Amino acid sequence: MMAGLKRFLWLWLPPLAIVLIGLWRAWLTGQADPWDWGLPMALLLAGAGLLLARRGPAILTWVGMGGVGMALLFCTVAAGRAPDGMAALGLLAVALLAVFGGATLRHSLFASSEGEKPGANTSRLRSKRTGLGMIFLVLAALLLWRGPAQPLQPVPDRPRLAVITGLPLFWNEAGPQDAPIVKLLRTRFTVIPIDDPVQLRASGARRLLLAQPRALTPAQLVAIDKWVGAGGTALVLADPLLRWPSDLPLGDRRRAPSTSLLGALLDHWGVAPPGVVDQAEIRHFLPDGPLITLSGAGRSGDAVMQRKRIGKGAVLLLGDADPLDDRLWLADPVYSLDPRHWVADTPALVVQWLGGASIPGDRRWMREAQDVTRAIRWALLAGTIWAIVGAIRLRLERRGPAPGTKGEDGGAKDNNSS
Repeated sequence: MMAGLKRFLWLWLPPLAIVLIGLWRAWLTGQADPWDWGLPMALLLAGAGLLLARRGPAILTWVGMGGVGMALLFCTVAAGRAPDGMAALGLLAVALLAVFGGATLRHSLFASSEGEKPGANTSRLRSKRTGLGMIFLVLAALLLWRGPAQPLQPVPDRPRLAVITGLPLFWNEAGPQDAPIVKLLRTRFTVIPIDDPVQLRASGARRLLLAQPRALTPAQLVAIDKWVGAGGTALVLADPLLRWPSDLPLGDRRRAPSTSLLGALLDHWGVAPPGVVDQAEIRHFLPDGPLITLSGAGRSGDAVMQRKRIGKGAVLLLGDADPLDDRLWLADPVYSLDPRHWVADTPALVVQWLGGASIPGDRRWMREAQDVTRAIRWALLAGTIWAIVGAIRLRLERRGPAPGTKGEDGGAKDNNSS
């Protein structure tokens, strides 16, 4: 009884620890990314390999597969879709390399205590095992380094992007400083901040980010209208209830407008201004899967984004400017170019809407709280069943063939017949 319980715990506890530690990392961003379990998978399974090396490859494989299966099942249920195939295969490779790397090192480091007689052949064997174990662990480390999504690098051909805004995108209270969203946009565009829309034509830009600008004169509004009609593409963020936090006092002219001042221009274009305002901060999933976090957003009907052709150009209207705030799409401002630290697809969507070079990666996101709870339950249930089946299988293997089988009785029958 105690032996069976021991086998069950060896098969259940390492995968359980892997899932719980990886869940903490995934919870920081809300991404259901198998690579979030990669580092705890490698460290814990390498340790498990060291401890369980004498129990044979079957239990090592069973432990590794259990950890991978629980993590992938959680990602599938929490996100409502299967994880990326390459990420799943990469996690499986890390698990097997780590557990067998640890086991191989155990055989090389403790060969004498495991009954191997000292000698020249034993020394060579130990050296080979040590080298093989290190190769396994180095390969696992390389997969952890290069397998997940990599930080964004600037593309060679970056079209010009004009930016007209009253938001603190190019400065903060301390002075000039690019906001994280601008740092990211610079990898896909040549960003040109413009104070006066009359300068649009001279800038040579064919794309415009018009994000919650301050009050514009009629001449400036006409300049924007003519620029769009001549073939420009404008992404307009007109927020009826801006919640972007600021330490500046009310009435300070450096503060962004608390409500959109583009009503006249939107009326001229025939774009319906946002009518219904969502007071709460919401995680909004677009029909094709990407996630954007909205706060105090204005909607026209059920649509969050409106598109309309204006002459030779186009206008895209979003009734919220708060999504550009890094607090709504980034877990750590230091890593604005690393998609693994994003908490929403906002940067990729902005780049897509502006027609820039696409940002690679199809991120899966945890959906609602009840989905996460259900995912944890299914992962724990599956891990428990996996450990029970593994413990039973190991017990049967240790017992050997059952009496009456050919392996045991065949020889006796032959002897009796003779």
